[in-house]
Amino acid sequence: MPAPDLHSWIRGKGRQPDSLVFDLDGTLWDSTETVANAWNAALRRSGRPEPLLTGADLMELMGLPHRDILHQLLPRSEGPQQEALLLACYAEEEQALHREGGRLYPGVAEGLRALAGSYPLCIVSNCPTGYIESFLAWAGLGELISDFECHGNTGLPKDENLILVAKRNGLENPVYVGDSLGDRHAAEKAGWPFIHARYGFGDAGEDCLALETFAELPEALLGRAQ
Repeated sequence: MPAPDLHSWIRGKGRQPDSLVFDLDGTLWDSTETVANAWNAALRRSGRPEPLLTGADLMELMGLPHRDILHQLLPRSEGPQQEALLLACYAEEEQALHREGGRLYPGVAEGLRALAGSYPLCIVSNCPTGYIESFLAWAGLGELISDFECHGNTGLPKDENLILVAKRNGLENPVYVGDSLGDRHAAEKAGWPFIHARYGFGDAGEDCLALETFAELPEALLGRAQ
């Protein structure tokens, strides 16, 4: 089945989206190099024998729930030791992100500023507690985001966090924008339309709405190029 065209989908909907909710990693920015360096520093201090991580390694872990990252990153550790090591990685990561940040995808800052004038904007991610705050502080975009939630705060899967954000903000027709098949499945479980950020980390299938660049989103929704 061919992928539907975003502009045609927007024009053809009888009920327009009333809000936009974004995944973070692979959708708004790429922090994998900063995070890989931070996790390597934490693991070296712990004396762990695990091989050094690369940004490419992190692309495969970004978006996974906390427990899945534990099993893939630290397979030779168990129980409390495994948990403590990952928490040390997260602590090092938070400090590094405040110092160095990541790489915003082209058009994200300008696009979010344009969209915020017409839509409530939220973020829902499987990241640890504090990660979204680090992103917003580093990028200077906090005033544009109405609400956010993450797996680290609630322990819930992404679809349930989507529903949680929608309920507490009174969102009736939200759209989720993400870069992975997991994001697509979460949106489908929540009963939301999904738009694939194809420029990001993952594949979400060929038959879904997709963005080749972030700038296509405000162009389609607001009717003008950014």
